[in-house]
Amino acid sequence: MTNKMMRKQLEYDFTLVRNERLAEKTWLMELQAPADAPADLIARPGQYVNIEVEGKFLRRPISVCDWTSDGRLTLLYDVVGEGTAAMSAWQPGRSVNMLAPLGNGFDVNALGERPLLIGGGIGIAPLYWLAKAIVAAGRKPTVVLGFNKGADVVFVDQFREVTDEVYVATANGECGVKGFVTDVDAVKDAASFSAYAACGPYPMMRALGTMLPERGQLSLDERMACGFGICMCCCIATRSGLKGICKAGPVFRSEDLIWK
Repeated sequence: MTNKMMRKQLEYDFTLVRNERLAEKTWLMELQAPADAPADLIARPGQYVNIEVEGKFLRRPISVCDWTSDGRLTLLYDVVGEGTAAMSAWQPGRSVNMLAPLGNGFDVNALGERPLLIGGGIGIAPLYWLAKAIVAAGRKPTVVLGFNKGADVVFVDQFREVTDEVYVATANGECGVKGFVTDVDAVKDAASFSAYAACGPYPMMRALGTMLPERGQLSLDERMACGFGICMCCCIATRSGLKGICKAGPVFRSEDLIWK
């Protein structure tokens, strides 16, 4: 099967239901899948979709925040450039073309009975559905969320509806623990958890991967540009050679990564 044929099978036109600002640069987008999309179209938390932005050469890869069996898709995105700025102006009712699903996602079963979830900034998005999936599997996650400042804090209440063990850190100390996620006691005590999953800015992933080199699943989607591995700028060093995050990830086992 050719790549072109595979892409066509993944292509769907979603309908925009909601597109609203949550924080200074963070937006929430909610979309409805078409009737012909299967209920299990997006199978794993941590997978991503590629959104077509008219007039832009590259699509925008964005991790799935939530997916429901009735075809409702939730995304969180930061407005950081022309493409995402254009997305923030879209109005409900608009048809949004996307390729879905892409990427490998988190392995819920490998997280064990007492998982720790660690998210930073917009990297909290895929951990929301992951937390829901863990609870649906009969387990209870502990969640640590990190932000730069109080005005950046989003989705904490939604996480607390899923689990009562949610901790927040802000670099300037305006909310929760002052500092980074690595300053939160739960992360310092990560050895007491069965495994951990994390997503966030690359420096945060490097710090966690170095501090916690075992029993982790790290989503490195921040480094993805096109979502297809075309440019190869998102490569990461692993014990089996360089891997393109778009193609081999975005989720990697912590013990497989080589931090330079």
